[in-house]
Amino acid sequence: MPTLRQLFLANNAQTTDFPLLLEFERAEGIYMYNKEGKAYIDLISGIGVSNLGHSNPYVVNAIKDQLDKYMHLMVYGEYVQTPQVRFAEKLVSLLPAHLQSVYFTNSGAEAVEGALKLAKRFTGRSEIIACNNSYHGSTHGALSVMGNEEFKQAYRPLLPGVSFIKFNDPPDLELITDKTACVIIETVQGEAGIRVPDASYLQALRQRCNETGTLLVLDEIQAAFGRTGKLFAFEHFGIEPDILLLAKALGGGMPVGAFISSNQIMGALKENPILGHITTFGGHPVCCAAGLAAFEVLLNEKLIVDVAEKETLFKSLLIHPAIKEVRGKGLMLAAEFESFELNKKIIDRCIENGVITDWFLHCSNSMRIAPPLIITHDEIKKACNVILEAVKFYC
Repeated sequence: MPTLRQLFLANNAQTTDFPLLLEFERAEGIYMYNKEGKAYIDLISGIGVSNLGHSNPYVVNAIKDQLDKYMHLMVYGEYVQTPQVRFAEKLVSLLPAHLQSVYFTNSGAEAVEGALKLAKRFTGRSEIIACNNSYHGSTHGALSVMGNEEFKQAYRPLLPGVSFIKFNDPPDLELITDKTACVIIETVQGEAGIRVPDASYLQALRQRCNETGTLLVLDEIQAAFGRTGKLFAFEHFGIEPDILLLAKALGGGMPVGAFISSNQIMGALKENPILGHITTFGGHPVCCAAGLAAFEVLLNEKLIVDVAEKETLFKSLLIHPAIKEVRGKGLMLAAEFESFELNKKIIDRCIENGVITDWFLHCSNSMRIAPPLIITHDEIKKACNVILEAVKFYC
């Protein structure tokens, strides 16, 4: 009789020859538990998804309540479905006034695809500008605006008319012209190893887009919902996007994404042709019910209030000559080592000792630190002790 691990390797598509092969029976709070009951601290929140931790009871109950009413009814945008309407209403109520129209998708990558289409359709332009070392997803259009050739080269030709600028580099903003449909940029770069731009840079970017009639698309798929210490990361920088991209923590653990814009811009999808973006499962009612519940927990329990304090605690504890830098914003952090080889050894030892972390696609010598926002000070100290033990073991 084959084991579950053997069946996984035999029947589930693999994306590397070296999957972690960890098996978990349940998850609660910041912990995941294997078959033997061993607890692991989830220090990466399923890559930015589990901001509330795992199995939040309020979210779970919202899912169960919606299951008793209905699941899928119709492709997105045709029926008035209460979970979609209430979730969009809540999001819009906390966003700048012009971000008033929410298009729910299945994922962050689909939100990127929809936003790129929308920008081209609304402006009548075809040029798209993205940033070096950016990550926006792995579908064809999203891959086209990824700023790392290593992950793209096998799939060319990709979307034409895409060019790249250096992140946080003001002179490159001159490359944005009246031929540019949109600039798509992460408010805080994630897979580049957590790179926080200067406020003056993002303000200059906003001004350049205004001057050229270019739409500014802010990708906050990882950075939103308190991750950086603000509800939305752009609030740190004194700017507002034309199109905002959300996913990951948006669904409270369920799969949902969104691109959000003004009624005027979003209206471009309604004609010439109609049905400018179509999605069957986008805005699934169970996912929207979960997302709304998660949003309410985040706000009602004031989980964002002490994120900056927790950032400071991590930075004060993770001190060792082998740790070159701990950078980031809020609980979106990266600890940098001299090489991928050293980083990988430390990560593997952390996992052995019950702390789940990993590295970044475009910055493999840095360790990802992005725990659920509910992590306590004592749990931060416990996780940091495990990391420092691993560092000292190899250094």
